[in-house]
Order: sequence, then structure tokens, then C-alpha cells
Amino acid sequence: MSNLIEIRWHGRGGQGAKTASLLLADAAFNTGKFIQGFPEYGPERMGAPITAYNRISSSPITIHSNIYEPDYVVVVDDTLLDCVDVTAGLKETGSIIINTTKSAEVLKSSLKGFQGSVYTIDARKISEEALGKYFPNTPMLAAIVKVSGIMTDEALLEDMKGSFQHKFAKKPEVIEGNMKALELALKEVKKI
Repeated sequence: MSNLIEIRWHGRGGQGAKTASLLLADAAFNTGKFIQGFPEYGPERMGAPITAYNRISSSPITIHSNIYEPDYVVVVDDTLLDCVDVTAGLKETGSIIINTTKSAEVLKSSLKGFQGSVYTIDARKISEEALGKYFPNTPMLAAIVKVSGIMTDEALLEDMKGSFQHKFAKKPEVIEGNMKALELALKEVKKI
């Protein structure tokens, strides 16, 4: 399965990492991909570290396990850099995307010598600007799509608009903010 992309998400309970991984799976499926999107459960509670996963491929996926050597890692909360080995198993050719405002020097020292590509995005600023509250998962979803190239920006925006219209049918006022968060994140994720 040379076209298989594996992604590991690190977040804290309540930040939406699991939801973002499932939204990514749905969006990739809607573009014709074969997908897996699943969380790893433990004693979750609000604020506790959590892990979620995605596998995305243009051919059927026959692997049914956690992801031990991801191509991409998404870190929804940069405080996890100090307590979770987010680069464990991350391929040297892989990339990590971190929700942070920390400098490149500080990040490099936290990444245990990881030599691959490092991308950052200020998901707090984006979500507070677009949504009025801190919901980092929507900007992080856009960031992984931009960095990985799983689908085009346009395909993501089109799919998510439909998904948000369904998900927020009883709260249509939040659709515009979520769409704005996606659009801003697609522009603001940057390689350091």
C-alpha cells in the first residue's frame, strides 16, 4: 500500500482531536478514498492526553491496528510536547503540525531530535477570531489537509460546508465561523 497515509493526532480531552480525525476521515471518504478514523481510548477525562488516528488510501486498507509509524503527527495542544513523546515512530520523511506560538528553537528542543518537517499554526488565534471561542480542532483539520495534500483546499471546504450544515442544523449561526476558521488555517499554517 504505497499510497497509504497514516496520521496520529495528539490532543487533550475536550479539544476535539477525535472529532477532527473523524471529520477528516469523512471528508477523505467523500473524495473517493478508503479511510479509517479511530480514537485510542484509555481513562479519558477532560484535559487528559488522548490519541486518535487516520489511515487514508486510494486502495482498500487491510491493516486494523493502531498506527506506530505515522507519516504525519498533529499536536492540538503544545503542552503535550513536554509530557508525551509525540515524535515516537514518526517517519524521518514525515511531518509534524503543532498548534503553538512557540519559537522554532523552543520547538526543536522539545522534538527530541526529529529531523523531518515541522509546521506550526496558531489555532487559538484563528478559532477565537473566527468562532469567538477556543476550538482548536477546526483549524488543525485544515492544517493537516494543507500539509499532507490528502485533498485540495477546495474539496475540503466544499465537503466541510455540507458536513457543518448537517452537524449544526440546529445551530446554523456557527457554520460561517467554522468555515472562516478552515479558510484562515489553510492560509496560516507555516513550515519552520
